[in-house]
Amino acid sequence: MKESEYIEKFYNQYDEDNRLRRKYGLVEFLTTMSYIKRYLNPEDKIIDIGAGTGRYSHALAKLGCSVEAIELVESNIEVFKRNTINEDKITINRGNAKDLSQFKDNAYDITLLFGPMYHLFSIEDKLKALSEAIRVTKKKGIIFIAYCISDATILSDGFMGGNIKEFIKQDWLDNNTFKTASSPKDLFELNRKEDIDELVSHFAVERLHYVATDGFTNFMRETIEQMDDETFDIYMKYHLTICERQDMVGLTHHSLDVLRKL
Repeated sequence: MKESEYIEKFYNQYDEDNRLRRKYGLVEFLTTMSYIKRYLNPEDKIIDIGAGTGRYSHALAKLGCSVEAIELVESNIEVFKRNTINEDKITINRGNAKDLSQFKDNAYDITLLFGPMYHLFSIEDKLKALSEAIRVTKKKGIIFIAYCISDATILSDGFMGGNIKEFIKQDWLDNNTFKTASSPKDLFELNRKEDIDELVSHFAVERLHYVATDGFTNFMRETIEQMDDETFDIYMKYHLTICERQDMVGLTHHSLDVLRKL
């Protein structure tokens, strides 16, 4: 099965649209939006690469921004279109993060590259996606990149889920270094921060933030879901005060790398 076919099959069965609407998913969404808003101007042109069902595209359009969205999975595009209202300044087209040749250089104030880095497994493909995202961004523009982080999965799915011995047996996890070795059939590529640092080192960019977008949230989903609104607001306030602390970022399930193009 081709890499894209694994991704299509997964998202055809998975309710991605509602993931970021659950309280535990809202932590990731609200954290990401809080960082985008730091650099956002209403007249900004935004490209959302791997837009999924459009959770970020629609939120930014409602703030008055113009958004061009690219998505690989047809079922996600259908949901995206259903969620789009006439007033939204949004276009959505099918495309691949590794080839944005239909878009001009230096065209966008803000570039979002969220879904694609979850599903690219070779260094070559990751560098292609990053290169394309940076190319279409204006000089001094901001690129937001999301990654899945390995150690949180080792702890939650490996040890807490009782799968650690199977992970090692299947050579998905090195028994000495505890580095993961994902492939397309695993669906998600898992990284450590040093892997991300190595990718970024190839480009003329400045890192502005490295953020644990959900931090410890996914280890306590039931607790988060049971919070009343006031408690959840307190949790979000707490989370936003610690999400860049170096002693906290390693155990997040998702991270956000915020770069400025030089």
